[in-house]
Amino acid sequence: MNKDERDLRLEMLNSLLTTPHRQLEKVAEIHKLIVELDPLFYGHLAVWYQRNGDVRDHKEVFIGNLLTSPVIEHRDAGFVMLQEFPPYQVSRIVDFMKQHQNKLPRSARTAVTRYLKAREKNPQFFDRAAARGRKAMKHLYAGLHIKPGARADAVLFKEKPPEDSLAFMLKRLAKAESPAEQAAIIVEHNIPYTVAVGAVKQLTPAVLVALINSMSPQEIINNLKSLQTRGAMDHPDVKALIDEKLDKAAKSDRVSAFKARVAADVTELDEATAAKLERVTNEQVKKRGAIAKATALLIDKSGSMENAIEVGKRLASLISGISQADLFVYAFDTMPYPVKAEGKDLTDWEKAFKLIRAGGGTSCGCAVEAMRLKKQAVEQIILVTDEGENAAPYFADAYTTYCRDLAVMPNVVLIKVGHISGYVEAQLKAKQVPVETFTFAGDYYSLPNLVPLLSRPSRLELLMEIMETSLPVRDDK
Repeated sequence: MNKDERDLRLEMLNSLLTTPHRQLEKVAEIHKLIVELDPLFYGHLAVWYQRNGDVRDHKEVFIGNLLTSPVIEHRDAGFVMLQEFPPYQVSRIVDFMKQHQNKLPRSARTAVTRYLKAREKNPQFFDRAAARGRKAMKHLYAGLHIKPGARADAVLFKEKPPEDSLAFMLKRLAKAESPAEQAAIIVEHNIPYTVAVGAVKQLTPAVLVALINSMSPQEIINNLKSLQTRGAMDHPDVKALIDEKLDKAAKSDRVSAFKARVAADVTELDEATAAKLERVTNEQVKKRGAIAKATALLIDKSGSMENAIEVGKRLASLISGISQADLFVYAFDTMPYPVKAEGKDLTDWEKAFKLIRAGGGTSCGCAVEAMRLKKQAVEQIILVTDEGENAAPYFADAYTTYCRDLAVMPNVVLIKVGHISGYVEAQLKAKQVPVETFTFAGDYYSLPNLVPLLSRPSRLELLMEIMETSLPVRDDK
C-alpha cells in the first residue's frame, strides 16, 4: 500500500466526520477518487458505513457510486442496498447519478423499478411510502419513465385514490369537522404525523394524542420543535406520551445517536425533557463501542477558540459516557486548566466548562507537561485545536518527554477546528509520531463517527474491520 493510497483512505474516513448535510458536491470528489484508486476498499467501506454511519449524504453518494461502478460486485451491492432507503433518498440517489455521474446504468434503473414494484405489491406499504414521499415517488416514476401500476397511478397521478387507500383517508381527515372524528381516523389508519398536520385544521389534545401514538421514537425526536410549536408540551397527557416515546428512543436500534442532542439545541425544552434527550444520545453512543484505553482530552481555549471549547465539551460528554478507563480532561492556553464533571451527561460537562473562556496564547504542550508531572499515563491523547502554537512547551516536545518519563507511547488524535495552521501535525510527523487527524467543520451530531476510531487500538484495526464487512449479494438475477 503506497503512501498516496494510505493517505486517501484516511482522508475518506476524515470526510465521513466533517461533511455538512445537504452538500453532496462536497463529498462527491473524495468518493470519486477512492472508488477509482481503491475500489476494493470502497465497496466494503460503503457497506460498513451504511450500518455504522449517520450522515445521509455519504450514504446516498456511496449507493450512487456503487450503482454506477464498472465493478459487478459494486453494482449488485448497490442494487440490494438501495431497497432499504426511503423514497426521498432514492430520488436523491437517482439525481446524484444523473447530475454528478452523468449516467444512469440499466442496472440502476432496474434497481429503482424493483424498488417501486416491491412497494406496489403491498398496498399498505405503498400507501405509506406515497404519503410520506409523494413528490419523490412521482419523480422516480416520471423521471425514469417507469409505468405505475393502477393503484400507484390513481394515488400519485390521477388524484383519484381508491377508497381503501391512505390517500383517500387523508381526504376524509381534511373534511372531518370534529376533533373526535379526526382522532378516530388517525388512530384507525395510523396516519403519519408529518402527513396529518397538513390535513388537520386544528391540532387539539385529542388529535395530538392520536398522532403521537402513531409516531416512532425517531419521528418524535425529529418533530419535537413542531410538536412544541403546536402546543403539545402544554398538555400533561400529551407531554406524558412524548416522554414515553423518548424513553423508548434510548433503547431503539433505529435512532440516530446525536439527533436527540440537535433537537435539544434547536428547541426550548423543559429541563426534564432535555435530560431525556441527553439520555437518548448517551445510550445510542454507547452502542457504537466502549473505550477501554486511558484517554486524555486536551482542548485549546486560546484566543478565538470558542468553537474548540464547544467541540471539546461535547467530546468529553461522548467519551465519558463510553469510557471504561481513566479520562483526563484539560483546557489550555499557555497554562493547563483541569476540567472535572460531576457526571457524564452534556449538562454536567457544560457546568464543568462554565468558567472556561477563550483567550490568551497557545501552548498545546502545557497540558501534556502537567500530565507528566502528575504521572497521568494514557494510551491516547485527543487534541482539539487550530494548531496555532506560539508558546513553550510545544506539543511535540512535551509529548516526547512524556513518553520517555512515563514509558508510554499514546496514540495522538488531532481534531482540527477553526483557521488551521498545520503546525502541530507537521512537528509530530517530523518526529515520526503516528497522528490521526480530523478536520471538524460539520454537524455536531456527526461526532459519534469518532467512536469506532477511539474505541479501537489503532486505525489499522478499524480499516481491517471495514475490509471484513461483506458486500450484500444480489440473488435474483
